[in-house]
Amino acid sequence: MARPDPSDRSNWSVVIPVLQEAQQLPSLLAQLQGPEEVWVVDGGSCDGSGQIARLMGAHWLRSGASRGAQLRLGAAQATRPWLLFLHADARLPSHWASVLAAALRDPAVAAAAFHLRVNGRGWKLRLLEQLVDWRCRCRGLPYGDQGLALAADVYKRSGGYRSIPLMEDLELVQRLHGYGRVVLAPGAVKVSARRWQRLGVWRSSWRNVQLRRAWRQGVAIDELAGRY
Repeated sequence: MARPDPSDRSNWSVVIPVLQEAQQLPSLLAQLQGPEEVWVVDGGSCDGSGQIARLMGAHWLRSGASRGAQLRLGAAQATRPWLLFLHADARLPSHWASVLAAALRDPAVAAAAFHLRVNGRGWKLRLLEQLVDWRCRCRGLPYGDQGLALAADVYKRSGGYRSIPLMEDLELVQRLHGYGRVVLAPGAVKVSARRWQRLGVWRSSWRNVQLRRAWRQGVAIDELAGRY
Protein backbone atom coordinates (compact mmCIF):
# COMPACT_ATOMS: atom_id res chain seq x y z
CA MET A 1 0.00 0.00 0.00
CA ALA A 2 1.37 3.41 -0.99
CA ARG A 3 1.79 5.74 1.99
CA PRO A 4 2.45 9.49 2.18
CA ASP A 5 6.10 10.57 2.17
CA PRO A 6 7.59 10.01 5.66
CA SER A 7 10.29 12.63 5.02
CA ASP A 8 7.55 15.29 5.06
CA ARG A 9 7.10 16.38 8.68
CA SER A 10 3.47 17.32 8.04
CA ASN A 11 2.71 13.60 7.73
CA TRP A 12 3.75 12.87 11.33
CA SER A 13 1.92 12.71 14.64
CA VAL A 14 4.30 12.69 17.62
CA VAL A 15 3.09 11.24 20.93
CA ILE A 16 4.97 12.05 24.15
CA PRO A 17 3.92 10.54 27.53
CA VAL A 18 4.96 12.69 30.48
CA LEU A 19 4.96 12.63 34.25
CA GLN A 20 6.69 15.53 36.02
CA GLU A 21 8.74 16.45 32.95
CA ALA A 22 8.72 20.26 33.14
CA GLN A 23 12.52 20.34 32.95
CA GLN A 24 12.94 17.93 30.04
CA LEU A 25 9.88 18.65 27.89
CA PRO A 26 10.67 22.19 26.58
CA SER A 27 13.85 21.15 24.75
CA LEU A 28 12.05 18.33 22.94
CA LEU A 29 9.05 20.48 22.02
CA ALA A 30 11.43 23.14 20.70
CA GLN A 31 12.49 20.57 18.10
CA LEU A 32 8.86 19.94 17.15
CA GLN A 33 7.79 23.41 16.09
CA GLY A 34 7.19 22.43 12.47
CA PRO A 35 4.08 21.16 10.70
CA GLU A 36 3.93 17.88 12.62
CA GLU A 37 1.07 17.19 15.05
CA VAL A 38 2.23 16.81 18.67
CA TRP A 39 0.29 15.12 21.47
CA VAL A 40 1.58 15.36 25.04
CA VAL A 41 -0.23 12.89 27.29
CA ASP A 42 0.16 13.71 30.98
CA GLY A 43 0.00 10.98 33.59
CA GLY A 44 -0.79 13.37 36.46
CA SER A 45 1.99 15.97 36.62
CA CYS A 46 1.84 18.82 39.12
CA ASP A 47 4.97 20.63 37.92
CA GLY A 48 3.48 22.60 35.04
CA SER A 49 4.20 20.06 32.29
CA GLY A 50 0.73 20.58 30.85
CA GLN A 51 1.08 24.35 30.76
CA ILE A 52 4.41 24.05 28.98
CA ALA A 53 2.91 21.69 26.40
CA ARG A 54 0.04 24.02 25.60
CA LEU A 55 2.22 27.16 25.52
CA MET A 56 4.54 25.46 23.04
CA GLY A 57 1.73 24.52 20.69
CA ALA A 58 1.21 20.85 21.55
CA HIS A 59 -2.13 19.17 22.11
CA TRP A 60 -2.40 18.16 25.77
CA LEU A 61 -4.31 15.23 27.22
CA ARG A 62 -4.60 13.88 30.74
CA SER A 63 -4.44 10.16 31.41
CA GLY A 64 -3.82 7.75 34.25
CA ALA A 65 -0.20 7.30 35.35
CA SER A 66 0.46 4.31 33.12
CA ARG A 67 2.78 4.83 30.17
CA GLY A 68 1.02 2.19 28.10
CA ALA A 69 -2.32 3.94 28.65
CA GLN A 70 -0.77 7.33 27.88
CA LEU A 71 0.71 6.13 24.61
CA ARG A 72 -2.49 4.40 23.62
CA LEU A 73 -4.58 7.52 24.30
CA GLY A 74 -2.24 9.76 22.32
CA ALA A 75 -2.22 7.39 19.36
CA ALA A 76 -6.02 7.23 19.40
CA GLN A 77 -6.16 11.02 18.94
CA ALA A 78 -3.47 11.22 16.26
CA THR A 79 -4.61 12.13 12.74
CA ARG A 80 -1.48 11.86 10.58
CA PRO A 81 -0.40 8.79 8.54
CA TRP A 82 2.88 8.28 10.43
CA LEU A 83 3.36 7.93 14.20
CA LEU A 84 6.43 8.69 16.30
CA PHE A 85 6.45 7.85 20.01
CA LEU A 86 9.08 9.59 22.14
CA HIS A 87 10.02 9.97 25.80
CA ALA A 88 10.22 13.53 27.08
CA ASP A 89 13.99 13.44 27.64
CA ALA A 90 14.74 12.48 24.02
CA ARG A 91 16.64 14.91 21.79
CA LEU A 92 16.07 14.25 18.12
CA PRO A 93 18.69 14.25 15.36
CA SER A 94 18.47 17.09 12.88
CA HIS A 95 16.28 16.23 9.87
CA TRP A 96 14.69 13.49 11.96
CA ALA A 97 11.87 12.83 9.49
CA SER A 98 14.32 12.20 6.64
CA VAL A 99 16.36 9.94 8.95
CA LEU A 100 13.27 7.85 9.71
CA ALA A 101 12.17 7.84 6.06
CA ALA A 102 15.46 6.21 5.09
CA ALA A 103 14.40 3.14 7.07
CA LEU A 104 10.62 3.21 6.69
CA ARG A 105 10.46 3.39 2.89
CA ASP A 106 11.45 -0.28 2.77
CA PRO A 107 8.15 -2.21 2.49
CA ALA A 108 9.65 -5.06 4.52
CA VAL A 109 10.09 -2.75 7.53
CA ALA A 110 7.24 -2.50 10.03
CA ALA A 111 8.81 0.04 12.40
CA ALA A 112 12.03 1.89 13.11
CA ALA A 113 13.77 3.23 16.19
CA PHE A 114 16.79 5.45 16.68
CA HIS A 115 20.22 4.50 17.90
CA LEU A 116 20.56 5.33 21.59
CA ARG A 117 23.09 7.89 22.82
CA VAL A 118 23.20 8.85 26.51
CA ASN A 119 24.02 12.40 27.51
CA GLY A 120 26.80 11.60 29.93
CA ARG A 121 30.48 10.74 30.16
CA GLY A 122 32.25 7.51 30.95
CA TRP A 123 33.12 4.23 29.32
CA LYS A 124 30.23 2.42 30.97
CA LEU A 125 27.68 4.54 29.12
CA ARG A 126 29.56 4.12 25.83
CA LEU A 127 29.57 0.34 26.32
CA LEU A 128 25.87 0.45 27.16
CA GLU A 129 25.17 2.24 23.87
CA GLN A 130 27.08 -0.43 21.93
CA LEU A 131 25.19 -3.22 23.66
CA VAL A 132 21.86 -1.55 22.86
CA ASP A 133 22.86 -1.26 19.19
CA TRP A 134 23.84 -4.94 19.18
CA ARG A 135 20.53 -5.99 20.73
CA CYS A 136 18.58 -4.00 18.16
CA ARG A 137 20.53 -5.23 15.15
CA CYS A 138 20.55 -8.89 16.19
CA ARG A 139 17.15 -9.21 17.85
CA GLY A 140 15.12 -6.26 16.55
CA LEU A 141 14.20 -5.18 20.10
CA PRO A 142 14.48 -1.43 20.62
CA TYR A 143 13.06 -0.01 23.84
CA GLY A 144 10.88 3.03 24.36
CA ASP A 145 13.72 5.43 25.12
CA GLN A 146 14.91 4.98 21.51
CA GLY A 147 11.61 6.22 20.11
CA LEU A 148 9.38 4.14 17.86
CA ALA A 149 8.20 5.18 14.39
CA LEU A 150 5.72 3.39 12.18
CA ALA A 151 2.80 3.89 9.82
CA ALA A 152 -0.52 4.55 11.53
CA ASP A 153 -2.17 1.69 9.63
CA VAL A 154 0.47 -0.77 10.85
CA TYR A 155 0.00 0.48 14.40
CA LYS A 156 -3.76 -0.06 14.18
CA ARG A 157 -3.50 -3.51 12.62
CA SER A 158 -1.04 -4.60 15.33
CA GLY A 159 -3.43 -3.54 18.10
CA GLY A 160 -1.13 -0.77 19.31
CA TYR A 161 0.12 -0.18 22.82
CA ARG A 162 -1.66 -1.96 25.62
CA SER A 163 -2.74 -0.05 28.72
CA ILE A 164 -0.10 -1.53 30.99
CA PRO A 165 2.31 0.32 33.34
CA LEU A 166 5.47 -1.54 32.31
CA MET A 167 6.85 -3.49 29.32
CA GLU A 168 4.48 -1.65 26.97
CA ASP A 169 7.34 -1.01 24.54
CA LEU A 170 8.70 -4.55 24.40
CA GLU A 171 5.22 -6.06 24.24
CA LEU A 172 4.31 -3.98 21.18
CA VAL A 173 7.64 -4.46 19.39
CA GLN A 174 7.35 -8.22 19.70
CA ARG A 175 3.92 -8.10 18.04
CA LEU A 176 5.22 -5.80 15.31
CA HIS A 177 7.60 -8.55 14.16
CA GLY A 178 4.51 -10.21 12.71
CA TYR A 179 4.17 -7.27 10.28
CA GLY A 180 7.77 -6.83 9.18
CA ARG A 181 11.25 -6.04 10.44
CA VAL A 182 11.91 -3.61 13.29
CA VAL A 183 15.12 -1.75 12.44
CA LEU A 184 17.39 1.09 13.49
CA ALA A 185 17.20 4.29 11.47
CA PRO A 186 20.52 5.95 10.51
CA GLY A 187 20.42 8.51 13.30
CA ALA A 188 20.44 8.70 17.10
CA VAL A 189 18.39 10.18 19.89
CA LYS A 190 20.29 11.56 22.84
CA VAL A 191 18.62 10.87 26.18
CA SER A 192 19.23 11.96 29.75
CA ALA A 193 21.58 9.85 31.86
CA ARG A 194 19.40 10.41 34.93
CA ARG A 195 18.15 6.86 35.46
CA TRP A 196 21.60 5.33 35.04
CA GLN A 197 23.07 7.95 37.36
CA ARG A 198 20.42 7.19 39.98
CA LEU A 199 21.07 3.46 40.20
CA GLY A 200 24.38 3.04 38.40
CA VAL A 201 24.81 1.63 34.91
CA TRP A 202 25.25 -2.02 35.85
CA ARG A 203 22.69 -2.08 38.63
CA SER A 204 20.09 -0.42 36.41
CA SER A 205 20.83 -2.76 33.50
CA TRP A 206 20.71 -5.87 35.72
CA ARG A 207 17.40 -4.79 37.24
CA ASN A 208 15.94 -4.39 33.74
CA VAL A 209 17.21 -7.83 32.71
CA GLN A 210 15.55 -9.38 35.75
CA LEU A 211 12.26 -7.58 35.09
CA ARG A 212 12.19 -8.70 31.46
CA ARG A 213 12.97 -12.28 32.45
CA ALA A 214 10.19 -12.28 35.04
CA TRP A 215 7.76 -10.82 32.48
CA ARG A 216 8.58 -13.56 29.96
CA GLN A 217 8.02 -16.12 32.70
CA GLY A 218 4.50 -14.80 33.21
CA VAL A 219 4.84 -12.66 36.34
CA ALA A 220 1.93 -10.19 36.48
CA ILE A 221 2.61 -6.71 35.14
CA ASP A 222 1.30 -5.03 38.31
CA GLU A 223 3.77 -6.98 40.41
CA LEU A 224 6.61 -6.04 38.08
CA ALA A 225 5.58 -2.39 38.23
CA GLY A 226 5.82 -2.58 42.01
CA ARG A 227 9.36 -3.97 41.75
CA TYR A 228 10.29 -1.22 39.30
